[in-house]
Amino acid sequence: MRFTGTDTYVATDDLMMAVNAAVTLERPLLIKGEPGTGKTLLAVEVAKALGRPLLQWHVKSTSKAQQGLYEYDAVSRLRDSQLGDARVQDIAHYIKRGPLWEAFDSAAPAVLLIDEIDKADIEFPNDLLRELDRMEFHVYETQQLVKARHRPAIIITSNNEKELPDAFLRRCFFHYIRFPDRETMERIVGVHFPGLKKNLLAQALTAFFAIREVPGLKKKPSTSELLDWLKLLVAEDIPPEALHNPETGKIIPPLHGALLKNEQDVHLFERLVFMSRRNA
Repeated sequence: MRFTGTDTYVATDDLMMAVNAAVTLERPLLIKGEPGTGKTLLAVEVAKALGRPLLQWHVKSTSKAQQGLYEYDAVSRLRDSQLGDARVQDIAHYIKRGPLWEAFDSAAPAVLLIDEIDKADIEFPNDLLRELDRMEFHVYETQQLVKARHRPAIIITSNNEKELPDAFLRRCFFHYIRFPDRETMERIVGVHFPGLKKNLLAQALTAFFAIREVPGLKKKPSTSELLDWLKLLVAEDIPPEALHNPETGKIIPPLHGALLKNEQDVHLFERLVFMSRRNA
């Protein structure tokens, strides 16, 4: 079975090719791209399209690779021993499975999402090399060897906050999700707002891409922010002409808080528009 996108997720040809190549090679798929380009959602849609169970591991700055395998709750065991609980005789009661263990033990081949791996310490990816290579790990407390019943399809996302180790990169199939062009963005919007008026869509996309092209923005609006903005425009019944009419005196589009997320970018956009009008 091959991934060809879904009814709710528009995948480009090169993205579909990357997913299928990683599945064929049985290697983790490392996905990079601007925030808001659908990296995390990709794993959800791949699992849906392939009919596989989905396991998710959302990495934090404090995450350790060991937590993806299992955690030993020594504190609970100590408390139970003080209370005379008979469960303390079996240490397995205090072993909590991590998402990688759950993916290894899944009755059907699973899709495992390791989300935002670059948030963790630089050693985090290296600490997973052996497990991802051999599809097995050892539980020292119980002397148990956990082997994958089926090799999961692993999708790893990164926002490029830090460089990943070469040894880790060598084991992955890499794909960078480029920001959608206008045609692709129209398809994405069509999935979420099938009844949107063409005139409103055209004016909204013109304004959206114009904002993204403003030099010096700290944070360019993303796909998810465009969708939020369109939802507000529809809910407030904003007419298409309000997005671009120079006679209204509006410097930035209505409900721009869905697109511009800090005051520096708002002031920058206002200054540039004012200067362009003065020079017109």
